[in-house]
Amino acid sequence: MMEMNKRPAVFNSPEGVAWIVSRVVTVVAALVVIIAIMNSFVIIAPGNTGVLFNIWTGSLRTVGQGMAFRLPWITQVQSYPTALRTYTMVKRSNEGSNTGDDSIDLPTREGQHIRQDISVTYNTSEEKAAQVFKEFRGADIEDIESTFIRRTIITAAQNAAGQTSLSDLISSQRAILQDGIQGVLATELGKRGFQLDKVNLGASHLPEAIEAQMQQKMAAQQQAQQAEYELQKQSTLAKAAVAQAEGEAQSTLVKAKAQAEGNRLLEQSLTSNLVQYKAIEKWNGAMPEVTGGATPFIDLRAKKTGE
Repeated sequence: MMEMNKRPAVFNSPEGVAWIVSRVVTVVAALVVIIAIMNSFVIIAPGNTGVLFNIWTGSLRTVGQGMAFRLPWITQVQSYPTALRTYTMVKRSNEGSNTGDDSIDLPTREGQHIRQDISVTYNTSEEKAAQVFKEFRGADIEDIESTFIRRTIITAAQNAAGQTSLSDLISSQRAILQDGIQGVLATELGKRGFQLDKVNLGASHLPEAIEAQMQQKMAAQQQAQQAEYELQKQSTLAKAAVAQAEGEAQSTLVKAKAQAEGNRLLEQSLTSNLVQYKAIEKWNGAMPEVTGGATPFIDLRAKKTGE
């Protein structure tokens, strides 16, 4: 029993205890130095600007991508995107920034509602990164997107859509809606240190009742367009037929005039002597065996005069 309670000699003397304490202090100090050195540097990812906040002085300093030095336990670091970043809100699951149906509910001028896919591309600059840090109290970009940016997109889109009719909102006129949203977002994001690059409106999702109405309307429009096309086609064919008939009539008239003119000239050139000469020229000299009239080519008046 006495042997079990015996302690090593090193613990039984003040020198031994001091030696152990010094060893522990040395190890702790070494660990503190290693941790301090490791925390003295921070890596700012490519496409980001880092904001270094000194919690003692309250000063802010921005640094570009790469390695940056900071004071351990004194300097807080946050980074914000200078490269373009897109926040997407769509109906299809797992395709947007959030899971599930995340499309925006948009009211129309008539009071109807549709679901709209939308994506917003933005970034900040190195000069305005500190402003973003101050505006949002050092929050990271994911938190800012899920709160401020998301709410701003929804508000701008709903206000613009509320002044647009349903037919314009889902037709080619939706480019006007897109431009309207982009103008408002550029202003609102710019106030907080962000730069808007582009707003893209994706697919529009209509309620089933409205979808059926739109399908019927489109079918009626297509039928009307087909009927108009057929009418224009028949009109074109009729005009072509008239033009062809006029052309043929004009051609016949020209031919008739030419024939008449030829007959007139021929008549003027023919004389009785010429006709008789041509007939004699072709006569073989034989008298017809049977005749029902006067003997051809014999001018009795000329004969009587000769007598």
